[in-house]
Amino acid sequence: MDYRTLGRSGFKVSALGFGAGTFGGKGPLFSAWGNTDTDQARRLVDLSLEAGVNFFDTADVYSDGASESILGAAIKGRRDEVVLSTKLTLRAGDGPNDVGASRHHLLRATDKALKRLDTDYIDLLQLHHFDAMTPVEEVMSTLDDLVRAGKVRYIGASNFSGWQLMKSQAVADRYGYSRFVANQTYYSLIGRDYEWELMPLGQDQGVGAVVWSPLGWGRLTGKIRRGQPLPEGSRLHDTEGFAPPVDPERLYRVVDALDEIAAETGKSVPQIALNWLLQRPTVSTVLIGARNEEQLRQNLGAIGWNLDAAQIAKLDAASAVTPPYPYYPYWNGQFAERNPAPV
Repeated sequence: MDYRTLGRSGFKVSALGFGAGTFGGKGPLFSAWGNTDTDQARRLVDLSLEAGVNFFDTADVYSDGASESILGAAIKGRRDEVVLSTKLTLRAGDGPNDVGASRHHLLRATDKALKRLDTDYIDLLQLHHFDAMTPVEEVMSTLDDLVRAGKVRYIGASNFSGWQLMKSQAVADRYGYSRFVANQTYYSLIGRDYEWELMPLGQDQGVGAVVWSPLGWGRLTGKIRRGQPLPEGSRLHDTEGFAPPVDPERLYRVVDALDEIAAETGKSVPQIALNWLLQRPTVSTVLIGARNEEQLRQNLGAIGWNLDAAQIAKLDAASAVTPPYPYYPYWNGQFAERNPAPV
């Protein structure tokens, strides 16, 4: 396993991390993702640790907290071997203060997460979304207090825009608060929006990408092909409405390129898609999910080898789109001499 620093920190995380969204199986979305119970979760954690995976990610809203509880039980007795990551700020109750990044909610939600995870500290605490109703100064000071209290080691953001992330960093710098070192972000061969603004910001500000849905919400598993219906049992039947959108023709173009490289390398389509991400700038860890041992072993095969330059170029070309203004001049070469694109 390859280990990388989490952004501009000295903290090492495995290049592949385990996403525990499949634990619990409560609600229409998460039940479609998976319904892994504690015994099954313990086995998946065993296999992950054996392969060198140390990063495990969850959130308070995953299966109404059941994901955190099951993950906490699965790592019991080996907490020191694990980098534990969770997220909060999305609605986690019916009350008016059960959502957002207010000091009130952050403190209460962190304590609840600690209890469910059965631990006294969280290695990486991430804000699940930007709260425009709470002053950034309040948010960053509260997160800094959690770090100083020893309840949290590092902090990160998720699903932030560039200006939201940069404003948070600026406030932290102004007052000497802890800075974000991680950005949990959607990034895949069929979802490269991260590269337009958040990747150069990550390079400049020392924020490492924690990549979610690296297989494009299950579209890059190798089961979806041009001119064929969705296979039986695909979770896309139930969850496509939640998924980041993608142009079908672009999806099929990427899958065609993945198939060609699979024939050249003997690797599977998911392994190739994951390996491409592992070679991108700013990526600290790529989260792989698994409902069973077979899926986990398959995804773990993305590490320990690298695509060559020609194969990367083929995937880059198949997945490329023209960025919106003001980003496209950097890609078509107008400003390239002084402002190279982050590739």
